[in-house]
Amino acid sequence: MCLFCDLAKNAVAENEFCYFIYDKYPITPGHALIIPKRHCETVFEMTAAEWAAAGDLLNVAKTKIDQQYHPQGYNIKVNCGQAAGQEIMHAHLHLVPKY
Repeated sequence: MCLFCDLAKNAVAENEFCYFIYDKYPITPGHALIIPKRHCETVFEMTAAEWAAAGDLLNVAKTKIDQQYHPQGYNIKVNCGQAAGQEIMHAHLHLVPKY
């Protein structure tokens, strides 16, 4: 089974199409992942509704990270395919706080 398909039960927040968790191996404190509930390998397979839901959760995650960690900025990062550094073949977006 896909790791990200199984992690929805550990969501910090979720909506109909996506959920957000903190990365198990964060690049920086507060590093979050936004993950569609439906299994798709890359973000190029996400529907418009899944993209909208991901955008909503990016803002939820940012608010939570701002309150707890107070970063000076953020990177939003997506890796598509092994050649691009994708390690788990389930679409996801990284929200990486910068200090």
